[in-house]
Amino acid sequence: MQEQLDIRRKAAEKVTIIGAVLDTVLGILKIVIGMIANSTALIADGIHSLSDLATDFMVVIVLRLSHRAPDENHPWGHARFETVATVALGVILVGVGGAMAYDSLRLLFSGQSTPLPTWPALLAATLSIIGKEWIFQYTHRVGKRLGSDLLIANAWHSRTDAFSSVVVLLAVAGAMAGLWWLDALAAVLVALMVGKIGWDMVANSTKELVDTALPEEKIDQLREQALNVDGVLDVHSFKSRRMGSQSLLEMHLQVRPHLSAAEGHFIGDNVAHRLQSRFDDISHIIFHIDTYDDEPLHDTVARPAMPTRAEVSQHLDAIVSRILGDNPDYELILYYHPEYIDLDIKASEQFHQLMQRSGLTARELQEQLRGQLAGLNWFRSLHLWLPPG
Repeated sequence: MQEQLDIRRKAAEKVTIIGAVLDTVLGILKIVIGMIANSTALIADGIHSLSDLATDFMVVIVLRLSHRAPDENHPWGHARFETVATVALGVILVGVGGAMAYDSLRLLFSGQSTPLPTWPALLAATLSIIGKEWIFQYTHRVGKRLGSDLLIANAWHSRTDAFSSVVVLLAVAGAMAGLWWLDALAAVLVALMVGKIGWDMVANSTKELVDTALPEEKIDQLREQALNVDGVLDVHSFKSRRMGSQSLLEMHLQVRPHLSAAEGHFIGDNVAHRLQSRFDDISHIIFHIDTYDDEPLHDTVARPAMPTRAEVSQHLDAIVSRILGDNPDYELILYYHPEYIDLDIKASEQFHQLMQRSGLTARELQEQLRGQLAGLNWFRSLHLWLPPG
């Protein structure tokens, strides 16, 4: 699992560093040309690009933290660092958008016309559209492949720059035609785009931080795969949550009641293996083996008091001694249900010899044992098994 995480981290770092280089070039280019060509909107767009650069560096740092192996202080891993960083990135975008909108609105409502933009602003905006749309497509594709919300968020951050550059291009063209206020209005629209993307990032990551479940259609797929494993009768109490690019699952698997504990656990291991081999975003699976559907009982306050193995053995020893005149060895197997217990008794050779001395057949002794236990509110059935031969 850690090897897979390292591969994902390196792929994510590569695309992020490429984006950072592009953000640096475009940000400086748009600010410089915006100042030369008298375009407030282009300068705002350049600041937006440089804010991308800052977040690119943050993404690289967080990717290194979030993909580290679990340790004593973080037994579930470090994926939540990615989620927290996405929230921080969203907050930064909201702040940048708010500051840009304030400055542009102040200029727009001042009523003072500014020098009209010149043609280099059109060229810079066009280059920005092409460059940012390319890096969006590249980053978004890698983010989807790796299942990284942080990368996908950073990709959309890049696309807002492409969208804002389209607005800037149209505004600069309008301003050059004499509508000077279009440039300032475009700067406001760019700021609103930045703030909207930031707000969405904060909202989505906050859902993860409060352990919101995976989408219902994904849960249905996971449950279907678990039910297809041989030996699984039902899946209930299914819980899920996200940690960065990883999914964590918890479920109860119902198996036949007379299976051994070892076989039940083997079936659970098969379920975990199938899910992790078919869904590469699943990092941890906790399963609980049930022999009945205990989900309706979770909110039940009063339950029948069930005796322990020692208490059941004490009852049986006393009954066997009364019937056979001695207390021979036998193997006791208990099958617990919320309202009753089924018992299997595997008789030893000594047990069988005492039966023969008493002149009792297996059926007769079984019926006597059942009759003696019938008055106990936890007892339902008993089966006696004789040694082979």
